[in-house]
Amino acid sequence: MNRTVQGFPEQAKTALKNEALQKAMGSTSGEFREKRAKAVQALPEFDELCEAATDIKKRVLDNLDYYLEQFETNVKRNGGQVHYARDGARAQEIVVALCQKHEATKVTKSKSMVTEEIELNHALEAVGIEVTETDLGEYIIQIAGETPSHIIGPALHMSEDEIAELFSDVHGTDKLEASDDRGAKLVREARGVLRDKFFASELCISGANFLVAETGSIAIVTNEGNADLCRLIPKHHIAVTGIEKIVPNLEDLGAMLRVLARSATGQAMTSYVTLVSGPNDLYQDPSFHVVLVDGKRSQALAEETREMLRCIRCGACMNHCPVYGAVGGHAYGWVYPGPIGAILSPSFLGLDSARHLPHASTLCGACGDVCPVRIPIPELLRHWREETYRQALTPVKERTIIRLWAWLAARPTIYGLVMRAGIHALKLLSKKGLIRRLPLVHEWTMHKDFPAPEGGKFTELWRKSEGHDNE
Repeated sequence: MNRTVQGFPEQAKTALKNEALQKAMGSTSGEFREKRAKAVQALPEFDELCEAATDIKKRVLDNLDYYLEQFETNVKRNGGQVHYARDGARAQEIVVALCQKHEATKVTKSKSMVTEEIELNHALEAVGIEVTETDLGEYIIQIAGETPSHIIGPALHMSEDEIAELFSDVHGTDKLEASDDRGAKLVREARGVLRDKFFASELCISGANFLVAETGSIAIVTNEGNADLCRLIPKHHIAVTGIEKIVPNLEDLGAMLRVLARSATGQAMTSYVTLVSGPNDLYQDPSFHVVLVDGKRSQALAEETREMLRCIRCGACMNHCPVYGAVGGHAYGWVYPGPIGAILSPSFLGLDSARHLPHASTLCGACGDVCPVRIPIPELLRHWREETYRQALTPVKERTIIRLWAWLAARPTIYGLVMRAGIHALKLLSKKGLIRRLPLVHEWTMHKDFPAPEGGKFTELWRKSEGHDNE
């Protein structure tokens, strides 16, 4: 797709002009928000569950080495193997080697954000291994040659008509015309294609929503059941996930699942929750491998942004973000979009290449309010903004304006004079109470008019308000 993290400003502008994308985003984001609100309202103890989930993740991150060792010990006891990968390149090498060891040439995959992160499909295809995504959204974007635009809805940016045309081109069928049941027909068409892929599969690759240290199990959460088909038919299974996905025990897993489903899709529980605790015992000599990817996660543990590692990939922050809702996921340029992506990308990819993303926020706080594991996303965005300034990664004009503002703010008398002059100037620039273009910061008025000041300074108005006349 040739999108880059560095190109966010240009990609966002393109997204704002894309009428089809705007329509798709408008119809889906609101639906996610409404379903979550209803699910939360129906569970009086939801906030308590979120506090419990937060404490679980904090405990894990404080003792990550201990829980990883416990998990590895129990996976081995169950007949599986654990492989550690310091980065995406090493994870690719491990998975490719395992596929070749088991002579697998056809692989089915269930949804995994970490395999997207490490670009695993490209590595497998480069050595001649056929890879098929079996989650419907992932399958759609795979055959479209695109990347996910949302953590839980990979093809959220595509319209039904676009999907119908895509299926016609790829499957060699007549395009399904618009009808009340076209969506169901498209699902049946994909199901028919994927069923053949399932039965031809020689190896399964999955992600893992959670890793249970006490039992050595991986937990996979889906609404389509594709992970179960993907896992049960072939003889060999490789799970690829991040080192931070650990939970101590099954009781803790239960708490995490309850907040995940409600935050992600507004369900009390997802349709399928699968626990895998070893190789597929339907076969002789099966294998089960868990590839744990670091990818700078252990480095993040020692940094101020470590709280981002509590993320359970529910997508609630995206669904409530006005910026994501306006530009969609592809504008962010990497696998993790939205508010959480704006703090993950600088850590995983480097701030120099992702410096625009922490600024892609109004800091309204909605993302932090809905996070089920209480990640202080607005605070972490501010942290990365401060870092971009400290490392001189922001444009000279921006740094100059910030320095000038700081100088003025430390001198109240001069600040007051400048603000009065500014208010007067803005009033002169206005027409019928609106400003069509602002000097120096014209980006603020590119897509909407700027309201002109209607009164004096806030401090003056505050002093005149009831109870503050003499202050």
